[in-house]
Amino acid sequence: MKKFLVLNGPNLNMLGKREPKIYGKQSLEVLEENLKKLENSFQVVIDPFQSNHEGVLIDKLHSAMNEYDGIILNPGAFTHYSYAIRDAIASIDVPVIEVHISNVHAREEFRHKSVTAPVTAGQIVGFGLFGYELAVKALAEYINRGE
Repeated sequence: MKKFLVLNGPNLNMLGKREPKIYGKQSLEVLEENLKKLENSFQVVIDPFQSNHEGVLIDKLHSAMNEYDGIILNPGAFTHYSYAIRDAIASIDVPVIEVHISNVHAREEFRHKSVTAPVTAGQIVGFGLFGYELAVKALAEYINRGE
């Protein structure tokens, strides 16, 4: 069975509390529970992890090479300026799908550019927490096709 890391960056621990009109009313815990329900449907094991610290996220990406078949990453604000996270993604041989809950392209201009997206297999934006489910499906398909 394939194993996926779902890696959430800064402030995503505040889901359900932080700007619910943008990020929704469901908590990170509810998101993680819902993702675990997808395991049988997609024949994967989903391992969620969240950190507000750049170095911790980088260490998790590095260690993923030996543990995971794919990664679903919401880098939060690091999306727009963390060349360190970008380089960590580029340094591993594990496909990464970048996910954003809101449509970052329809928001403030500083959110329009992702420094991490160019080194990922793809990006899903604007579908709320459903974007994570789309990412599980996309990652499973991506890996099964051997891309």
